[in-house]
Amino acid sequence: MRKITDNIFYVGANDRTTHLFERLWSLRRGVSYNSYVVVDEKVAVIDTIEAGCTAGYLRSIAEATGGRPVDYLVVNHMEPDHSGSIAALRQCYPGMTIIGNAKTLQMINGYYGISDNVLEVTDGYTLSLGGESLTFYLAPMVHWPETMVTFANEAKVLFSGDAFGCFGALDGGVTDDELHLEDYVDEMVRYYACIVGKYGAPVQKALQKLGSLPMRVVASTHGPVWKNSIADVIKIYDRLSRYEAERGVVIAYGSMYGNTAGLCEEIACSLRSKGVEKIKIYDLSSADMSEVLRDVFLYRGLVVASPTYNNELFPPVRELLTKISERTVKGRLFGFIGSYTWASAALKRCNEMAEKNGWEVVSCSIEQKQSRLSVSNEQIEAFANNFVELL
Repeated sequence: MRKITDNIFYVGANDRTTHLFERLWSLRRGVSYNSYVVVDEKVAVIDTIEAGCTAGYLRSIAEATGGRPVDYLVVNHMEPDHSGSIAALRQCYPGMTIIGNAKTLQMINGYYGISDNVLEVTDGYTLSLGGESLTFYLAPMVHWPETMVTFANEAKVLFSGDAFGCFGALDGGVTDDELHLEDYVDEMVRYYACIVGKYGAPVQKALQKLGSLPMRVVASTHGPVWKNSIADVIKIYDRLSRYEAERGVVIAYGSMYGNTAGLCEEIACSLRSKGVEKIKIYDLSSADMSEVLRDVFLYRGLVVASPTYNNELFPPVRELLTKISERTVKGRLFGFIGSYTWASAALKRCNEMAEKNGWEVVSCSIEQKQSRLSVSNEQIEAFANNFVELL
């Protein structure tokens, strides 16, 4: 339990044992589940935490409230890593009113069978706790349809749900002035790319709706509580949700026997010699997909190289292109390299996906037959020149 303001307390938990978030995305440094308590004439808990951490969580709430009962539970987001302790909290505080919008309350009933003593709120609804008041703002599809955020008007604290969250357990501190921020900013981009990336337009709408709020603190459900870095994290979300990218290139390849990999190394050297300073190279058979997606969101250029496999793309390459398509990534420059031994298909499949998604593709794509002997130095130079010119 940690005090955030005079009457707002952090009661979250760190998870350093789960290795895959949503059973998909690597957690190299764990993850935090953040919950908060507002103590006034009435006591309100803002979101709960993952069910496996409930025992310590209930003790933290009791400590923050001094043993007082909880009057309200505000549910901003229903994903089980945040709603997983709702039933336990209701059992501990049977008189507690659960607050959510219509979609939230339906999900609470569906997940936990709770439909009594609830309060449905709409966009802009304000609840008084005494000296403090809470206003609720709907933010659908950031990144679930029921998502809302809560603003404590007097303390000027935004409880933002998953927005502005990041991977990474909290190492001894809670607020941004207590932590080594560089690690968490990197994890924020990775979190956004994997979890929120598809929903750029809803994020932009939410930023516009909330932009006039006089925020002193942004309290997300994952990662640090932002106090000194609010402008920076909002800028990151604004940039990512507009799909704005830096000048740089991600080279992502599949290579069964090393021939495609070798060609990609040469292309990277050629791009570097032409002034591209930021280059990231990934072997998709072993790379962490969340890191590849993070860098796809960071950099404008993407070179994808794939051997033909069963008349299709090499499976890890197809997975990457599918994930990029699912996230409707815009404004990227693609360069494609195909390779084959006896039947050409990979380059064709790449171009089909590009056409379907409206991706910008650099001319002079390269197709390697059997080995590097089939590709001239002039082809590599032409490919790199065209890529750099469009970057």
